[in-house]
Amino acid sequence: MDLVVRDARVIDGSGGPSVRADVAVDGGRISAIHPEGSPGPRPTARRTLEADGLALAPGFIDMHAHSDLALLRDPDHSAKAAQGVTLEVLGQDGLSYAPVDDRTLAEVRRTIAGWNGDGEDVDLDWRTVGEYLDRLDRNFGGEGIAVNAAYLVPQGTVRMYAVGWEDRPATGAELDRMRELVAQGMREGAFGMSSGLTYTPGMYADDAELTELCRVVADHGGYYCPHHRSYGAGALEAYEEMVRLTRKAGCALHLAHATMNFGVNEGRAPELLGLLDRALDEGADISLDTYPYTPGCTTLVAMLPSWASEGGPEATLARLADPAAAARMRHDLEVTGSDGCHGVPIDWDTIEISGVTLPGLSGYVGRTVAASARERGEEPWTTARRLLDQDRLGSTILQHVGHEENVRRIMRHRVHTGGSDGILRGDKPHPRAYGTFPHYLGRYARELGVLTLEECVAHLTSRPAARLRLTDRGLVRAGYRADLVLFDPATVAAGSTFEAPRTLPAGIPHVLIDGRFVIEDGRRTQVLAGRSVRSTAR
Repeated sequence: MDLVVRDARVIDGSGGPSVRADVAVDGGRISAIHPEGSPGPRPTARRTLEADGLALAPGFIDMHAHSDLALLRDPDHSAKAAQGVTLEVLGQDGLSYAPVDDRTLAEVRRTIAGWNGDGEDVDLDWRTVGEYLDRLDRNFGGEGIAVNAAYLVPQGTVRMYAVGWEDRPATGAELDRMRELVAQGMREGAFGMSSGLTYTPGMYADDAELTELCRVVADHGGYYCPHHRSYGAGALEAYEEMVRLTRKAGCALHLAHATMNFGVNEGRAPELLGLLDRALDEGADISLDTYPYTPGCTTLVAMLPSWASEGGPEATLARLADPAAAARMRHDLEVTGSDGCHGVPIDWDTIEISGVTLPGLSGYVGRTVAASARERGEEPWTTARRLLDQDRLGSTILQHVGHEENVRRIMRHRVHTGGSDGILRGDKPHPRAYGTFPHYLGRYARELGVLTLEECVAHLTSRPAARLRLTDRGLVRAGYRADLVLFDPATVAAGSTFEAPRTLPAGIPHVLIDGRFVIEDGRRTQVLAGRSVRSTAR
């Protein structure tokens, strides 16, 4: 055999007790597990790794990732590999790069430049979901990518393709075209469909349109993953809307970065969990993911009311330049609460600039909009409007509006999984991009005891694998793929902080994908073992 990991504390991903065992790997798969004290000879191999004191677990599955272009431009990708992530789910929040035509690709590049850069450094030579997945496999001269990747069809991109940027119901022909695009993406390997219902143009879809698209997803054995219409005022109603429409469509539901934010929702996590429990008890197929931090992260332009973005990025910039339209935006943001800011009047002291696309604007980074405005002796809206214009809508933000008790309650739920929502661009990205998985293990399992270590590993491995209907990942079992992580339960911790967000974690010395070391002795190897993972459900 290729490798034996000797005397590891095997946390197999099931949530059951750990056992001390030898784990053998051959041909990219787990070939044998020999618990301590079992009869018969211990397995041997060409290489033995002594793991005394280390836990061995399945590789972690990031259920909400924004590495759609990062995997193509960065062969190292230690932001995820060093955390023990062996599979990322891309195509999130309804906005990604397939399926597209030439017009749509240019528009989506502008729209999510704050998440992924503008893509000028990547050969965007695909148009369909299948072609994008093929590109992942043949990247870097055919060697592949740093970690495995799955994909969701982005509903906002699909609407951009078929309808454009108009805030209106789709025509019958346009809805048929959207159905075709979703079905094609599912046939080509997507695991489901995502939405960003506080982002344009996806938010222009009504429930009837979303239900029809979810029916297509269900017909192909996939799931719907919405960033729903509000995480602030009306959050519970927004969650209920997603439960209701997916049950009508007969489609599985996975709630993206499921949380309850802003002052109106402090202490209200039990209401959300009660809503989900009632639906689950009635037979609904629901899961969710969260990151273990309180602030959120998005783009500054996403805070604007949806009407300001109708017509696309250039139309938004034109409205910002128009004094009357800009005054209306300000009123919606600061007085009534825009739909982009979840129906809550914006508090500029909670909006911290985390990244800009133009180096000359770097002085804004690390400061709240309110603080920058005070330094300049002007109103916060004046500062925000100038930045939106000068950075061509590309600025990213941290939004400090979460509640720790809500975070802890939701992560204990029976259908919870882990997702980083990690945006890797910007001078000061959210530390969740580099720290989500070790933060779960170190902070919330070891230090706080919110979850046992075995429970925590299950949330990060077998539960997401079950949602993706992967039959050979997510558990330490003979015959399963050797996507494995070895970590020290006593020292594992996120190195990333809000002050130093790109610091790599501690206590994760080894990570394997298909039995090959991508992290060895705490250092990134040159191995590119990642490939596209495609749904086989039809």
